[in-house]
Amino acid sequence: MSTPNISANSQPDTLMRRELRPAVFGRMSAFFLQPAPSRSLPIRVAVIGNHLPRQCGIATFTTDLCDAIAADYGHSGLSVVAVNDPQSSYAYPARVRFEIAECDKSSYRATANYLNSSNVDLVCLQHEYGIFGGNAGSYVLELLQHLRTPVVTTLHTVLREPDLNQRVVMQQIAARSDRLIVMSAFSSRVLQAVYGVPSEKIDLIPHGIPDLPFAQPDIYKDSFSIGGKSVLLTFGLLSPNKGFESVIQALPRILSRHKNVVYVIAGATHPHVWAREGDRYRDQLQALARELGVEENVVFHNRFFSPQEMASLIGSADIYITPYCHEAQAVSGTLAYAMGAGKAIISTPYWHAAELLSEGRGTLVPFKDPMSIATATNELLDNDAARLAMRKRAYDHGRQMVWNRVAQSYMRSFARARVDRLQPSHLKFPVQVAKKNAASLLANA
Repeated sequence: MSTPNISANSQPDTLMRRELRPAVFGRMSAFFLQPAPSRSLPIRVAVIGNHLPRQCGIATFTTDLCDAIAADYGHSGLSVVAVNDPQSSYAYPARVRFEIAECDKSSYRATANYLNSSNVDLVCLQHEYGIFGGNAGSYVLELLQHLRTPVVTTLHTVLREPDLNQRVVMQQIAARSDRLIVMSAFSSRVLQAVYGVPSEKIDLIPHGIPDLPFAQPDIYKDSFSIGGKSVLLTFGLLSPNKGFESVIQALPRILSRHKNVVYVIAGATHPHVWAREGDRYRDQLQALARELGVEENVVFHNRFFSPQEMASLIGSADIYITPYCHEAQAVSGTLAYAMGAGKAIISTPYWHAAELLSEGRGTLVPFKDPMSIATATNELLDNDAARLAMRKRAYDHGRQMVWNRVAQSYMRSFARARVDRLQPSHLKFPVQVAKKNAASLLANA
């Protein structure tokens, strides 16, 4: 099976001027390298997706991507169409020019009409099944069917075993996109094998990360009142599939060897989980910590962290852990973030982690296996040299994922899409395969 013929780094990047921009949090200063604008955005791009201050991973990604494009190419010509969840409204920045009501099918057609009349040269769609209305997010097809501009779609989830509706939606998105961006080679292989997408239509561009310094954790710890501790960290929106209980269950064995360890769980409960069941998962985690006698060693930060705050928080970690419960996770932005900061990482072998942490860039442990987490943690805390070597391998690999390089890769994909649109066969795959099913799906949504 072939992999994409074009990667994020298939062309050398142009050297760019860079400016040092400080961000201060309390008593600690962190420094972020930001690319200075070097050219004008050559085309008018509208990005469709969630956007901060909406609190979710797609919103953070869309915001970071737009910031990276604007930093390199300027703000002119870049706009956003934001997707709003039900009964919500947000104080968006000026770049958000139009809004989609997630559950209102007519809103998607209105968005297409708006984009068609606004002289946009290209649309960059952020796709995740859960952010669009209809069966398997099928309302987004209403938008794509009426757009007249080239479309580049970033696929945040590529399911290996989709149900019928999910398969139809993905095939139609693939058919109506000029290019598809995936963030892992595994996702590319699934896209080809399961959905029949030709490799020449796929661009592999990694999840972007801030350009952070390789720094010692101790300089960040006092800001979070964890000075002198060995810090295990997990961050991200809480939901029951994250597997945080496995780390808590591992703590007694870890603490028997390293008594100054603290496990930090940072992030608010996912809004959809909160709407369905409140903070039940966090309550269960706290109850488990009390039951095991490790309550004093588990610290919860129950709030949404801005990207700048996350940089400081992750800087404080000696070991970053993603103990997710299921294999079928194509992308983890938090894992990419930890790698980019040069963290020692322990993870279960979900798809993205198995790929990203290969070649000694992290340690993989079985799913739902607290004993293995404890063993891996103790081994890393016992061996400073091994931990440092793992950190350096992760940090070096992460340099290809920094946002300015990712933004340049997106611009190359945009340029290809405009060329592809000139080809008369650009929509042939796989419209005929799923067109009838897609029409039925939309009619019954």
